[in-house]
Amino acid sequence: MTLKEFHAEIKDCQKCSLGRSRTNLVFGAGNEKADILFVGEAPGYYEDQRGEPFVGAAGKLLTELLTKIGLKRSDVYIANILKCRPPENRDPSREEVEACTPHLLKQIEIIKPKVVCTLGNSATQTILDKRVPITKVKAKATQVKDFLVFPLYHPAAALHQGWMRGPLEEDFQKLKEFLASEVKPKPLLKEAEQLDLF
Repeated sequence: MTLKEFHAEIKDCQKCSLGRSRTNLVFGAGNEKADILFVGEAPGYYEDQRGEPFVGAAGKLLTELLTKIGLKRSDVYIANILKCRPPENRDPSREEVEACTPHLLKQIEIIKPKVVCTLGNSATQTILDKRVPITKVKAKATQVKDFLVFPLYHPAAALHQGWMRGPLEEDFQKLKEFLASEVKPKPLLKEAEQLDLF
């Protein structure tokens, strides 16, 4: 199955109440064959409007952080635990996370990334399947199934709490070093094959 086929399968998902309140299902975007997949918590207002992940202020910061370590958004894949925006950007409920996590796991299965970078507490705890604070595990790689998890602070947290910007940039540099030492890249796609889906 391709990501395009999987998107077609879930685009009308009604597994939780968010299916009734969303403007757009926010599937994901980037390189379908990426070695690195970034996972956030849930779409915000702008993401819900455009149907794309990380297109607001946090997305701009993520793009900037990627650029500083020599990556483009088209090099990676970006998704969220939830595919629909919780009203008023409230925290996702446990039921919503449980309903939507299988969608993300299917994306991971299709993409087969070598590294999953979780952004923030919610994404980290969901992927690691344990209640561990981000401060204890950030910028440390953990093997999960057939990929490595590399937790990072969420860019939105750095926007809301200015002191976090420095540590976040430092952790992205640690990610760069980790990728250089641990990850042998897959064959690069031709430019025409680098898909910016949905």
